[in-house]
Amino acid sequence: MNLSNVKLIVSDMDGTLLNSEEEVSTLFFEQFEKLKALNIHFVAASGRQYNSIAQKLHSIKNEITIVGENGGVIKKENETLLLQTFEPQKVVELIPTLRQIKNTFIILCGENKAFVESKDLNFIRMFQEYYNAHEIVEDLTSIPHHNPIIKIALYHSESSEQFIYPLVKQFEDIYLLKISGKNWLDISNLNSNKGTAVKFLQEKMNIKPEQTMVFGDYLNDLEMLKAATFSFAMKNAHEKVKKTARYITESNSNLGVEKIIEQVIKSHIN
Repeated sequence: MNLSNVKLIVSDMDGTLLNSEEEVSTLFFEQFEKLKALNIHFVAASGRQYNSIAQKLHSIKNEITIVGENGGVIKKENETLLLQTFEPQKVVELIPTLRQIKNTFIILCGENKAFVESKDLNFIRMFQEYYNAHEIVEDLTSIPHHNPIIKIALYHSESSEQFIYPLVKQFEDIYLLKISGKNWLDISNLNSNKGTAVKFLQEKMNIKPEQTMVFGDYLNDLEMLKAATFSFAMKNAHEKVKKTARYITESNSNLGVEKIIEQVIKSHIN
């Protein structure tokens, strides 16, 4: 595996770059300085909102590119490079159906903040980890015509794959449905995913797939894994992700991303 040509490294956050404590390691921040010196650009790509990703990577947020909402928004130095939004009326029409799904919470994800109508304290406490910029509203249907929506995120406390997906499967010809975690399912435009985001950046930066390295762990990472020659699934990844990626690295709790980045750094120095 010749890593000396790598110019772009893209990593998912939850279950990938973040450890089990939802933290980025000090080792990664040390490695980032070395990557910067080697002119290797780093991209954080997540289903989280931009603000949440930027908070986790606060000290370097203006030196990297951030892909939020599963590819719905791309920002660099707080400048929006790409924004993929829903038609407002389509969001409004979807909400009544989504409200019928038992034990499921609905989040409308805007560019700068998320909107929820639930006042459940346990849910609010949990969801703030991913959407720290948010507003609790009385009626979600009143939001889309005044606030462009990038993505609809649905949360089920037991399993999004078991309890949400079967009830929204009817929409998969119209929208992109992504099971983005054990409890999460995201609805977005058909072409709004991490893969199209990576391809957008490759074209913008004149970087080829064979110069790109990607790390992921869940089903919302499948498209971006296919956009890179050096595609890595975490040891803790979903089985479909392991089958899609060319390589497997250690788990997020065992510095899986950092161990491969160390190899990249050494290959450029030697």
